[in-house]
Amino acid sequence: MNIQDQIQIIKTKMPETYKAIQDREKGVTDVIDGKRVTVIPVYGAEVYALVRRGLRGEPNCFWAMEAGYVMGTPFNMPTVSRDIAWYMVSFGCLHVCTFPLLPSEVTNGTH
Repeated sequence: MNIQDQIQIIKTKMPETYKAIQDREKGVTDVIDGKRVTVIPVYGAEVYALVRRGLRGEPNCFWAMEAGYVMGTPFNMPTVSRDIAWYMVSFGCLHVCTFPLLPSEVTNGTH
């Protein structure tokens, strides 16, 4: 299946996944304890490049599951796949949409 067909399935059959992609583009903030905090960081247009790379078969870019559809390529980092499986089973996830961390989200040790 070509990438455009896969994107069309995401847009029409995987609404929560499509919303998650859009949220990653713009970022999401919320007020917690009176302070506005970033809940989902802004990826900008890079999110669409990550989706396309995952749809082409590149691991560690994008993977999603919703309504019986699976799109993208699994992450090949053992703890990521293990943790996703645990959350899906433990919480009965109806959809999962996975992206890599942005360099600004990566922490060093305890920082």
